[in-house]
Amino acid sequence: MTNWQHESINIGGRLVGADHPPFIIAELSGNHSQSLATAREMVKAAAQSGAHAIKLQTYTADSMTLDVNSEGFVIEEEDSLWHGENLYSLYQKAATPYAWHKELFDYANSLGMLAFSSPFDEEAVDFLEGLNVPCFKIASFELTDIPLVRKAASTGKPLIMSTGMASLSDIELAVSTAKRAGCDDIVLLKCTSTYPAEPANTNLTTIAHMSDAFQCPVGLSDHTAGVGAAVAAVAFGAPVIEKHFVLDRNAGGVDAAFSLEPHELEALVIETHRAWQALGQVTYGGSQAEEKAKQYRRSIYVSEDILPGDKLGAHNLKIVRPAFGLAPKHWDTIQGKCATKALAKGTALAWEHIAV
Repeated sequence: MTNWQHESINIGGRLVGADHPPFIIAELSGNHSQSLATAREMVKAAAQSGAHAIKLQTYTADSMTLDVNSEGFVIEEEDSLWHGENLYSLYQKAATPYAWHKELFDYANSLGMLAFSSPFDEEAVDFLEGLNVPCFKIASFELTDIPLVRKAASTGKPLIMSTGMASLSDIELAVSTAKRAGCDDIVLLKCTSTYPAEPANTNLTTIAHMSDAFQCPVGLSDHTAGVGAAVAAVAFGAPVIEKHFVLDRNAGGVDAAFSLEPHELEALVIETHRAWQALGQVTYGGSQAEEKAKQYRRSIYVSEDILPGDKLGAHNLKIVRPAFGLAPKHWDTIQGKCATKALAKGTALAWEHIAV
């Protein structure tokens, strides 16, 4: 690893980086379906599943779009989960009321989790700063909103930015803007901006390339089904995993189709931690834990009773387990040599048993 890869970013007292277990963020988005009780239950379930943080989205329909039905303001893609929806009405259904934020943040904190949000306009940054969030998340579609990036970065808080459809130059502009505004603690997230995303479009090999290009940690904001892509991302060095979360996919929610249920979130936490533990370092010759297992390799043993002076060969020797005799690599060397003493069947052959 290069030196920067050993550096950690402190997000609300939790260290995030290659030397630390993956930081798992449960994205509540609009899956609360405008019920505060459901939102609270989601926070509780996320904590019970082992998530390290919950994330909200801070916007109103008015801060996101215009209340019109003209071309471009209605989702026309037939393969979209939200085909036919008017943008304004969709965001009305998906928005998390500002009045809920403090209660949900405090509840998450009381359960041992961090809590923060994605602001979608500059006023939302001020609102969240007033709640003393530990960091800000910039969504993929807002990465090119340079005034928003600059505003969030100017708080001095760590910045997590999803890259979605961004080109290298898009990311470079966002990162350089954040740094000029005073933010040095930046985490980028590889992201595929389709909902749901297909594994074949996830391109996890980009993580290491992006990390080298921008000299910062790169995690994954994952919209695929299941936990496979996220676990694999850890093997590519992702220190942060963000997944959308829902109590019950069958009960609905604007993002339910590509969200994890509680038992799946728990599996994500466990399996990404295992993947991180498994990375280790370049190692040959077996680990310390494997040392005792070496005795169960093969070696050369006496397979029939041998008298002094008898010739040694396949008729009275055999390569078997365990490994207390001569190594199998010496098999050809000892063929036709004579025994120096009587050897009982089951004796581990040693050099002292062989006449020179």
